[in-house]
Order: sequence, then C-alpha cells, then structure tokens
Amino acid sequence: SRRSVATCRRETDARDRRQVRSLPRALLRTYSVLLLFTALKAAGNLSLAWGMTHLTQEASANPLFYLRAMLDPFVALGIVLLIVALLARMVLLSVADLSFVLPVTAVGYVLAALLGKAVLHEVVTRQRWLGILLIFGGATLVSFTKQKTTDLGETSK
Repeated sequence: SRRSVATCRRETDARDRRQVRSLPRALLRTYSVLLLFTALKAAGNLSLAWGMTHLTQEASANPLFYLRAMLDPFVALGIVLLIVALLARMVLLSVADLSFVLPVTAVGYVLAALLGKAVLHEVVTRQRWLGILLIFGGATLVSFTKQKTTDLGETSK
C-alpha cells in the first residue's frame, strides 16, 4: 500500500513537471497565432478598404456591384487575407477560451486605426483615439489572464 502511494505521487510529480515545461510552448504558440491573426486581419481590412474606396463605380444595393468589386485585386487580396485570418481565429479558439481570444484580438482595432490614418489618410478624432485606447487597455488586462480556464469536457462554475 505504501509503495503504491509513493509510485502514484512520483507519477503525479512527473506529469506536473511535463505540464509546466509544455506551458511556455503553449503560450508561445497561442501568442504566435494571435500575432498572425492580428496582422492578417489588419492587412485584409486595409486591402479591402483600399480597393473599395478606389472603385470607379459608386456602391449600390445591386449584388452585381459587389461581385464585380471582388475582381479588383485589392478587394480580392483583402478577402483572401480575411479568410486566412478566420482560419487563424479558429486555431486560436481551439487552444484558448472565447473570453480570452475576442478581447485580446481587439488590439487589431488599434492597428486598424493606425493603418487607416497612415495609409488611407483618414482623420481619426480624439474621441476615436480615446475609444481605441479603452479597447487597448481592456485587451491588455485580458492578456494577463489564463488563456484556457477549462479542460476538455469540463464546464465553468
């Protein structure tokens, strides 16, 4: 009986050490995919906005306008980048909680505003910068929490 308790304790300790060692790899993977997602989403939205604002025809309710717009190289690139970003988000949701992923990916709004101002020459008012700052602060707070709070099959209490 004593030996089986000691054996169980050693096995548990070994499992705990393996989990601790794999933690940095898991964090690195999550934040790498997070960075990829943010870059893809920002680049996709920028390309889409650039293409749509440089179309010769005005937007309309006619669906054919949007089908023709998809033939514009910048619009097409934006669509492809946003599809790949969606796939990256799916990866994120497979390794981290929804309540972690969505707020942390909101950092992309900061990048979108910076790109809109720098590349598209948009006017970003103080009120918008304040809103963006609040979003960034919230995303920063969430980024310091655990990325995964439930194990497979468990529910939150």
